[in-house]
Amino acid sequence: MPLYANGAQLVRLNLEEIGKGNRVRVVAIGELTAAQLLAFNTVRAALNLPPISAEILFLGRHIYNSRIVNDGYTIDDVLDQITSALDVSAEVHASAKMNAVQNPQHRTDKYGNRVLDRGVLECTARHPRPELFSVIPMGDTIKPGAQHRK
Repeated sequence: MPLYANGAQLVRLNLEEIGKGNRVRVVAIGELTAAQLLAFNTVRAALNLPPISAEILFLGRHIYNSRIVNDGYTIDDVLDQITSALDVSAEVHASAKMNAVQNPQHRTDKYGNRVLDRGVLECTARHPRPELFSVIPMGDTIKPGAQHRK
């Protein structure tokens, strides 16, 4: 599920435009691997939910508000989180309440956190294509700017 060649650039453009208060369009940024897609659709079938397709969409408003505005991360930080979460090695976490992919390898961010990056997919609004709704650096106990607030 790596990002498309222009996926990071599309994510950056949307986040920058949201930061300026502008409206953005939904863009396709990458694809689930065949194994990830099969894992999601196997769980979805068991839950009597329709299958999803491989292409991942991105709007970015929720990620901008939660990671950049609320948590203080930069766009570059969020791009690192997304790139890691959408890695080909990312494991599927699917249930009736949540669909996510999570990189099983810890990543050390520039704030000193050892995180597992999780990408949360919203699978109904733009069905059959999932949308990257959120990204969560699991284990980020040190927030951006914390060293300056001491």
